[in-house]
Amino acid sequence: MNTTGIVSRMPLPGPLPSSMQLNEQGRLRHLLTIEGLPRALITEILDTAESFAAMNEQAVKKVPLLRGKTVVNLFFEASTRTRTTFELAAKRLSADVLNINISTSATVKGESLLDTLRNIEAMYVDMFVVRHEASGAAHFIARHVAPHIAVLNAGDGRHAHPTQALLDMFTIRRHKGDFTKLRVAIVGDILHSRVARSQIHALNILNTGEVRVIAPKSLLPACVETLGVHVFHDIREGLKDVDVVIMLRLQRERMEAGLLPSEHEFFQLYGLTEERLALATPDCIVMHPGPANRGVEIDSRVADGPHSVILEQVSYGIAVRMAVMGMIMGGASGGGANA
Repeated sequence: MNTTGIVSRMPLPGPLPSSMQLNEQGRLRHLLTIEGLPRALITEILDTAESFAAMNEQAVKKVPLLRGKTVVNLFFEASTRTRTTFELAAKRLSADVLNINISTSATVKGESLLDTLRNIEAMYVDMFVVRHEASGAAHFIARHVAPHIAVLNAGDGRHAHPTQALLDMFTIRRHKGDFTKLRVAIVGDILHSRVARSQIHALNILNTGEVRVIAPKSLLPACVETLGVHVFHDIREGLKDVDVVIMLRLQRERMEAGLLPSEHEFFQLYGLTEERLALATPDCIVMHPGPANRGVEIDSRVADGPHSVILEQVSYGIAVRMAVMGMIMGGASGGGANA
């Protein structure tokens, strides 16, 4: 039986029992989703990332925290930016990294996913970084790996992308500090976005003052208000007095599925322009998980403008992923770069 087929038919995962991600001491065992994580743990991850972010200014950007450990990037879905930042994070922690090319692996030839995992486990690896087009894939793998192996979700279907949400929280905290005083707007395809789901959970866990979602009805989940957000269909109304704007990538297949009429019309109604950004607070920051479709979600003058922190998000992603890997495998916390 091909287990990849089983994964692809799995329903969107619900809340996980804390024991699925945390060990008996309340420390990270896996990182599969933001939902249900304690606020103190998220804060600790962000604090630990601060020490690793400082390494960007050093001549030697490497610490021996994970020397002797092996991290396997298991990407069933292409993503150059995410895979590269995970690889850099692991190498800067002195871990060995193995990149599995799924397009040429045995799973394509009919070998089941579990068979592939068992063969890699036999090589005495320590962590799987998993990206998969099916929601629930990382959870499935975490339930079946050997006890000594950790699983880090690098994005599964439309369910979760926890490290993206954490690096976004890190970016917001660096610029804005106290979350309780902030208004944050997430704009675009909320329905299909694993990034948006993880961001909403993280923002609410951190007690953000107000979380808004701005999108047409066709790109919003049913009962989205139950996630703890305020819904706006008019971008001008939704952007008024916000401190942070997070734009989401619009995938062309959504137009092909008939959920939107055209890229041009989406930009006319929901694209972030300088005129619309002026409705936000004067020191508002603009974010995007990338890659951005210029002229579809965001105007180039905004993406490259003084409010944009998009490239900072990429840089901070390395530090945040170092923090998560270090906390799971190396016991890093608070001052992890000096461990």
